[in-house]
This record gives sequence, C-alpha cells and structure tokens, in this order.
Amino acid sequence: MHVKLALCIIDMQEGFVGHLRQGPHLKRACEVIHHTAGLLRAGGHPVIHIRDVEEAESWSPEALAVIPEIPAEEGDFHLEKTHSNAFWETRLAELLQEQEAGLVIVCGFAAEHCVLFTYQGALERGWRAAVLQHGLLSDHTEALTDTYRFRHTVAYPVIEYILEQAAPERNSDPA
Repeated sequence: MHVKLALCIIDMQEGFVGHLRQGPHLKRACEVIHHTAGLLRAGGHPVIHIRDVEEAESWSPEALAVIPEIPAEEGDFHLEKTHSNAFWETRLAELLQEQEAGLVIVCGFAAEHCVLFTYQGALERGWRAAVLQHGLLSDHTEALTDTYRFRHTVAYPVIEYILEQAAPERNSDPA
C-alpha cells in the first residue's frame, strides 16, 4: 500500500534562524531538510513551506524571508501562519487532505515551539506524524534532545527506503 508523505518545513526564516549560521546546527539541518525535500518531490509527495508572519508588521521583508539554504521549487506549497500550530487558521489540514497525505513529517525552527505544536496538531487531527531527524533547530540544545527523545522521529534513509518500496515499478506485477 502506498502511503503519501508530506514534508512541512516550518519557520526557516532569516529573522528566526539567521543568527544560527555561526554554529554547526544550521548547515546540517538545512542539508537534511533540502535532501529530504528533494526525495519527496521526486516521488510526487508534497513539500510545504510554512512561514510565521505574526510579527510581519514589525519585521523587515528580509527577516520574514525563507533562508536561501532552503530553496523552494516549482510545485512546492506555501502557507503563512500567525500561530505556533500551523493548523490554526490556515488551510494546512485541507491541503494535506487534498494531497492525500498519510504521514506528516515536520522540520524546521523551533523544536520546542512551532515544530512541536504543528506535530501535535497533526496527531490531534488524525494524521500520523514524525519529526525529521537532524532537521530541527532551536536556540536550546536540550529542546532538540527532548524533541527527538519523546516524539516519533524519522531519518531520511528511512524515507528513502519507504519511497523505494512504494515506487510503481517495484510494485508492478511482471506477469
């Protein structure tokens, strides 16, 4: 049975994560997110960029912009939110239904806030959900550790395997 995956990339905006360029975590998280997004796109699964615009009036357009390390591609979806849970007052649930997503994979900033609340929001609405291993950022190391320890986590090699198993040519009957 083919399960459709959806990747929700949350709040990877200059104003939230730009200061993390000095440390080791941003580069690794961006590489994992970018690689995973490419896997999902290639398999026809939705990639959704979610931007927090709650502070839009007080932030510059540069601060609100998604960082260049997480490029959007044609066919990606874009949502704006004003609450920590990306399901609140957005069309995320409808988009996931339209895309027939069965597993929602969340990643981005901040592990202990918007990513966690969106993860919980997916579970509350009946989706299976997981956080992307090494795809989370936070200003607090213990928040990353706790999120990975206490939530369902999926690594991109597992995603690769799931997508390989679901590929149409693998599942077709040669007879």
